[in-house]
Amino acid sequence: MSTPLIGVLALQGDVREHLIALAAADAVARPVRRPEELAEVDGLVIPGGESTTISKLAELFGLMEPLRERIAAGMPVYGTCAGLIMIADKILDPRSGQETLGGIDMIVRRNAFGRQNESFEAAVEVAGVEGGPVEGVFIRAPWVESVGARAEVVAEHDGHIVAVRQGNALATSFHPELTGDHRVHALFVDMVRAAHREGARVSAP
Repeated sequence: MSTPLIGVLALQGDVREHLIALAAADAVARPVRRPEELAEVDGLVIPGGESTTISKLAELFGLMEPLRERIAAGMPVYGTCAGLIMIADKILDPRSGQETLGGIDMIVRRNAFGRQNESFEAAVEVAGVEGGPVEGVFIRAPWVESVGARAEVVAEHDGHIVAVRQGNALATSFHPELTGDHRVHALFVDMVRAAHREGARVSAP
């Protein structure tokens, strides 16, 4: 697979920026809003936004169970900010009725770095990304309280876990798609290629 087809869950959030970043990282990128569109992609990005709203819209569009099945089957997935919350196995402070997709053995705290007016940028060293730190944009960002034995911490900021990888799943508290630096997306594209080479079940069940 030289050019993987990667979807961006297009229910809420900065979808366009992720599509641009993926294209710059040598993937074919397209929005995903329906189960039949999900079935066609080799990997998926879940963007930032509001995790409760994304969860409710995914239910409305009939995507929650297909998403859980694809992720459980090994489809590569990358979640940023709210997307990190969506692929966590557990939320420390969920809103009423809020659900996750699972995929990474971690416990996350919503809005841990503060409210919108406390947003900030910081240089973050990410394991697996060469060329020095990436500029992380933190907007009402969560952090990871703890990870299980299967998960690997790949970045920290100010003593808090802000990026985790487990198998074919990657999650960051910050938004690399807003900076013009596409190295984190390139890492994910490489993960999709590797999953294909290794024969992971990335196709729809």
